Amino acid sequence: MPDAALAELLLSRIRDVPDYPQPGVVFKDIAPLLADAAAFAALVEALAARVAALGAVKVVGLEARGFVLAAPAAHAAGVGFVPIRKAGKLPGPVHSRAYDLEYGSAVVEVQQDAFTPGERVLVVDDVLATGGTVSAALDLLRQAGAEPAGVVVLMELAFLAGRSRLAEHLGDAPLEALIEV
Repeated sequence: MPDAALAELLLSRIRDVPDYPQPGVVFKDIAPLLADAAAFAALVEALAARVAALGAVKVVGLEARGFVLAAPAAHAAGVGFVPIRKAGKLPGPVHSRAYDLEYGSAVVEVQQDAFTPGERVLVVDDVLATGGTVSAALDLLRQAGAEPAGVVVLMELAFLAGRSRLAEHLGDAPLEALIEV
């Protein structure tokens, strides 16, 4: 499926929910996309293709909706999946990183033994907003000894300028969005 056709299909299955989780925020609800077998399969196929093209040997998914996208993409690409979770959700020694969100702040963690030094890892998430979560994830990958192969998001909210805030965290790793709004 050509990129424009894929973007149109995916965007047609995403619903805007105004004032959620708080007034002034427009939540991008991907539940209708996930419920459409054909659209979800097209998304997973596109993500798996990026895993292969970028030479990743593992895929990281960011809690929580990133898990829903990254795990099937990793499976389809034949590579491992690693969750980056909110603080306190993973057992054993972890690396932690605090970051700011569009409407708050949070801490994410990854298990210290999740990667072999030098492994190329693709970060997958649903939405790139202000860039805080992805920045924290990239920092965690490097702290754990992995090399970011790139970042792929379903949707980039360009008006929040997250891409520009990621430049120092990305290094040479590409950032790709399947949809830009």
